[in-house]
Amino acid sequence: MRHSRHCLVLLIMMSLTACQREISEPAPVLPFFTKTSIRELMDAEVDPAADALWESVAIINGEEKRPRTAEEWQAVRRSALTLIEATNLIVMDGRRIAPAGAHYADEADPQALQARLDANRASFVGMAQALRAVGLKTLDAIDAQDANRLFELGGELDEACEACHVAYWYPPDLEPKR
Repeated sequence: MRHSRHCLVLLIMMSLTACQREISEPAPVLPFFTKTSIRELMDAEVDPAADALWESVAIINGEEKRPRTAEEWQAVRRSALTLIEATNLIVMDGRRIAPAGAHYADEADPQALQARLDANRASFVGMAQALRAVGLKTLDAIDAQDANRLFELGGELDEACEACHVAYWYPPDLEPKR
C-alpha cells in the first residue's frame, strides 16, 4: 500500500511538471493561411481603397472635391491604410494569382499569369513595394491634410497600379482567354 501511494505521488508530480512545461513553452508559430487569391484581394481591398483615394480629391465641372472635415480625412486615411496593408497580403508566399479554375472574359489565362508570377516573383514583390511606397506618401499627405499633394499622388498611384497590371493582369504579350 505504501509503495502504491509513493507511485501515485510520483505520478502526480510528473504530471504537474509536464503541465508546467507545456504552459511555459511558447506555442508553435503557424504559417499564414492564404485562402484568397491576389485577384480577390485586388477586388476586395486594393481597388476599392485606390478608388476612394482617387475620388477623394477631384475637380468636376470646375468644382473642387476634397476632404474637409475630420471624418472625411479619417475615411480617406482608412483607405490609405487598407491599400498599404494589402500590399503585404498580396505578396505572401503561397498566394495564387486567381482562384483555381478561374477564367475571366477578355483577360489573359490565369494559369499563364501564375506561371509568369512564379518565374518573376522578385519583380512582382518589387511592384507591390512600389505601390506601398506610394501608399505611404499618400498617408503622409493625408496626415498633413494636404489635398493638393493627395491629388498629385493620384498619378503616382495610377502608375504603380498600371505597371503591375500590364505585367500580371492584362499583359500585351498574352492573348486574352476567350
